Amino acid sequence: MSLCPKVEKAMQLLGKRWTGLVIKQLLNGPQRFSEIKAGFPISGKLLTERLKELEDEGLITRKVYAQVPVRVEYKLTQKGLALQAVVREIEHWAQDWLVTEEQVQ
Repeated sequence: MSLCPKVEKAMQLLGKRWTGLVIKQLLNGPQRFSEIKAGFPISGKLLTERLKELEDEGLITRKVYAQVPVRVEYKLTQKGLALQAVVREIEHWAQDWLVTEEQVQ
């Protein structure tokens, strides 16, 4: 049995470290870089890389406001918002089946 190329691409994209959490963070609405970064311990360089990948795939848009200082805001596109059900199901699965380090101690 061979894997569907589209499914393989989706799993590779969503399986990258922090990508799912970036999408989950943006489900709360448009956010600035600093707001996204404050949501979890990711380096600025890696966050920039993930945001660029998501933008290239059409999952998010980047809007630059002509202000001083320049304001950049990221938001999910319709394509990105379509992942909301997937993210919610992963949250439910995690609540039911995963154990955190705090729970082990």
